[in-house]
Amino acid sequence: MKNGDHNSGKTRYEVAIVGGGPAGLSAAIWSARYLHSVVVVDSGDPRNWETHGINGFLGLEGVRPPELRERGRETCRALGVDLVDAIVLRANKYDDDHFELCLAGGDKVSSRRLLLAIGVRDIWPDIPGLKNAYGANAHVCPDCDGYDTRDKKVVVIGHGRRAVGMALNLTTWTRDIIICTNGVEPEFDESEYAEKLDALNIPVLVQPIVQVRCERGRIICLLLEGGMQLDCDKVFFTIGQYPADDLGAQIGCDRDDEGHIIIDAHGHTSVQHVYAAGDIAPGPQLAIKAAAEGATAALAIHKTLVPEERRLTPLAPLVTRSP
Repeated sequence: MKNGDHNSGKTRYEVAIVGGGPAGLSAAIWSARYLHSVVVVDSGDPRNWETHGINGFLGLEGVRPPELRERGRETCRALGVDLVDAIVLRANKYDDDHFELCLAGGDKVSSRRLLLAIGVRDIWPDIPGLKNAYGANAHVCPDCDGYDTRDKKVVVIGHGRRAVGMALNLTTWTRDIIICTNGVEPEFDESEYAEKLDALNIPVLVQPIVQVRCERGRIICLLLEGGMQLDCDKVFFTIGQYPADDLGAQIGCDRDDEGHIIIDAHGHTSVQHVYAAGDIAPGPQLAIKAAAEGATAALAIHKTLVPEERRLTPLAPLVTRSP
């Protein structure tokens, strides 16, 4: 395999993990601590690579994504996890105890359990200059970066319910907010949208954005069609998303309307012995949540791998009678 970390002597693993972000690496670490044989297959193109720092990660506030990733990989190596840098082209299930990953280049990885930590991809608006500010002063997640907008001028780029929801979310930290639809109709189909924006004095501009003018990551202004210059300190933009790959669909996992893989409280999908964690699952897209979901899935996977002779029969649920 195309990776110096891969131990070619292992032909079948107990746990195979697709994706080497916080969810996948956390799952690998916990699985290895249970002494399982583990492989992580990662394509090496994480979604948040350009983010300047991960906020709210306990004990590692502001850590850069590459640093967090490398720390996780170092821990995996120390615990004997095999790290394979490759793209998974296909996932196959032969039975409840046999999965196979087909990699670009022809290699295959076989395992007893499978965890998908594949993440999602973002669809960016085509606005010149936006990427120059991304990660520093242009963001997509108020939960992650809203704290840094305290008392700053913020422009939300987007339309419809997502833009309204993002603007309302940001009022937690600032009341100086403008929505810019970038030449698209606002699509405020529900009267509630306009009513709440009006009550909070959040104006809506529909002119196309010609350019986000930046200087070393600092936003100078947004230049709108017609010559208007819109002063702002921070930009938040709504994005479309899609799964990073179609492995969940290939293996038959149930998904929601946005393509997220549906999981239970233990990370288990609708397919027996297939788990998912991180941004590919529904819910807030936070690094610390992804890491927690990876650990939770690893613990659940371990319980399914414990032989019958080392497990107690579950107790019957206690039934309480009404007086």
